[in-house]
Order: sequence, then C-alpha cells, then structure tokens
Amino acid sequence: MKSLRLILSNLIYFAPSWVFSSINILIGTWILYIPFIKLKFALNDGEVGFALFFTALGLLITIPFIPKINKRIGVGTSTKIGIFLLAIAFNFPLLAPNYILLCASLMVVGVFSAFTDVSLNALTSNIEKREQQNFMSAAHGFFSLGGFVGAGIGSLFISQFSNPQLHMSIISVFVMITNLFLSKNYAFVVGDKKEKSTKNLSFFKSIKPLLVLAIIAFIIMFNEGAVEHWSNLFLFDIVKVSESKAGLGFIIFSLTMTIGRFLGDGFSQQLGSRKTILFSTIIAFVGYLFIIMSSLIFSVLGFGLLGFGLSVIIPEVYRIAGNNKDLETSFAISIVSGIGFVGFLVGPVILGAISNFNSLVVSYVFLSILIIIAFGLALFGLKKKVDSM
Repeated sequence: MKSLRLILSNLIYFAPSWVFSSINILIGTWILYIPFIKLKFALNDGEVGFALFFTALGLLITIPFIPKINKRIGVGTSTKIGIFLLAIAFNFPLLAPNYILLCASLMVVGVFSAFTDVSLNALTSNIEKREQQNFMSAAHGFFSLGGFVGAGIGSLFISQFSNPQLHMSIISVFVMITNLFLSKNYAFVVGDKKEKSTKNLSFFKSIKPLLVLAIIAFIIMFNEGAVEHWSNLFLFDIVKVSESKAGLGFIIFSLTMTIGRFLGDGFSQQLGSRKTILFSTIIAFVGYLFIIMSSLIFSVLGFGLLGFGLSVIIPEVYRIAGNNKDLETSFAISIVSGIGFVGFLVGPVILGAISNFNSLVVSYVFLSILIIIAFGLALFGLKKKVDSM
C-alpha cells in the first residue's frame, strides 16, 4: 500500500493515475449501453463483435505513429491531448444514427484509446525512473477503480437517464475538467534522453527481447477487454438477470482488480515479478471455473476472483519491459502496451464471433484456455532472474 499512499500524497503521481481512472470511467460508462446499442440496431452477438472490431482497427492504424509523436511533443503532452480527445470520441457511438456510422465512430474511439493508453504507460514508466519510485501497479489500480466508478455509479443512476447521450456527455465533461486541472503536473515530462537508441536495429530485432512479454500482455488484455464488454451480456443472456443487475459482474471484477493492483507492488516485492504472474494466472483460471457455472452467486464470485487474478499481471509485464537494459524504456513500454492494447480491443470482437457461432459459455471457456497459455509462457518463457527485479 506504500505506492497508494505515494499517489495520494503527491500530484506528480496522482495526476497520471487519474488519467488511468478517466480512461476506464469512459469505458465503464460506455459498456453500460452496449445492450442499448444491441437493441437499438437489432444486432446479434456477431454484429456487435464486428462493430467492436473497428475499435481494434483504429488502434492498429495508430500504433506505428505513437512513439514518433511521443518523441516529438513528449509523453506528457501526448497524454494530456489524448485523454481530452478520447473523452470527446466516446460520445460518437451513442450519437450514431446507423450501423455504418456506429462502426466508424468506434474506429475513432480506437485511435484515441491507443494514443492515450500507450502515451500514458510510457509517461508512468518515465516518472518511475526519474523519481526512483515504483507506482505502476497502483496507477493501474486507478484504471480498475475508474471502471468501478463508471459502471458502478452509472448502474445506480442509469434509470435516471432516459437519454444515454446525456449520461455520456456529463461523464466526458467531468473527465475533461478534472484532467485539465491535473495535467500541469505531468505535461512537462518529455521522456528519457540518455538511453540506448533502437535506430540501428530492425523492428523485429528490436521487439525480439519483448516477444514473450508482448504475448502475455496480449492474452491478459484480451481477457480484460472481453470481460469488460461481455460480462453484462453474460449475466443478462446466460444467467438471465435483469438489465439493472447485468452490470454486477463487471462491478465486482473492477472492484477486486482495483484491490489487487493496490496490493500488487507489495506482492511483487515479496515474490518477484515471475512468481507473481504465475500465481495470478492460477487465481484467474479458478475464477473462470466459477463463472461458467452460470448461476448468479457463482458467476459473480468468479468475476471477483478473475479480477483479482488478472489485476497485477499487466503492471508486472510493463515493469519487466521497462527494466530491459538493451532498449529505450519508452520504446519497450510502447511496444508491449501497444500489442497488449490490441488484445484489449480484439478480445471483444473474437468473443462475439465465438458466441455467435456457439454460445457465450463457450466463449468464456476459450478465455480460460488463454489463461493456461499465459501461465505456460510465464513458467517457461520468462527468465527466473526477473523475480529479482
């Protein structure tokens, strides 16, 4: 909890942590209205998944340009601009009058989601190195807290908003105002200048040391994205709860993920990064076993275990990447977080395709298999020496 106290006592740590929260407040509010979008356009699960694919497409288009933009204007300024544009972009899907414009608007969301997420993780890593303080896991805890706030509080007031656009607009304005005030605490951060350059290396050779980390990041964020977008529909369509209770799984998932990330820096210090990842994947797998029982109590308990299990994996992966001595910190973080964020965006798409072909239960079985693969990669692909980091 030392890193949490650090964040709460100093704006240089709190300001970027609040950007993490802001991103997921927006996402958490958006996912409340996925069932609304599905009904509005009379979509099946496959069509919902295909629309979400355009979010991934926007990300894929953007990723190659992000490190160059960060280098030109600085990771702090990039983060500040990114969160403002993302807050605006999340209004477009709810304004879309037809399916084609829905897909186009989600691609815009993908562009600014990628830009903000990659820039923010690079910013956090640079602050860690500059201030000699670890707060990556706790900062990601604020991301989870944002999901809890966005979906949790949103679920309580959703019945008060007959117009979903009004709800999203209020949240967007709130995000922009708070970040306008806080951004002065990080906007000046440019990035590391004294580290090794990757100019003389081919792209493939540059990412080779990061490959296992990138695959683990892809799998874990694939799971996070899938659960964020499909937990509501799992409880609504499979468990048969009311629409007002459909957000309960994601709320508990976000709550336990928040708790896990606030404790994560302590776990990492005691166990090391590799063992922390291994134990976390086991907990996540048990969570999926409970979810697929498809009863309200067991499924919600499963979402809680899943959130706690997944919570610390991504911060640990980013920490390992940032400590790579052969690559620039900003470049390593950008590659791993960028590939991971691809997983976050394509996860909902692939889950929708599987669900449309078979069922959401089978989709969640597929997610549990991916967790087993992540366990194997951490066990055999990560060097034991990372436990000493």
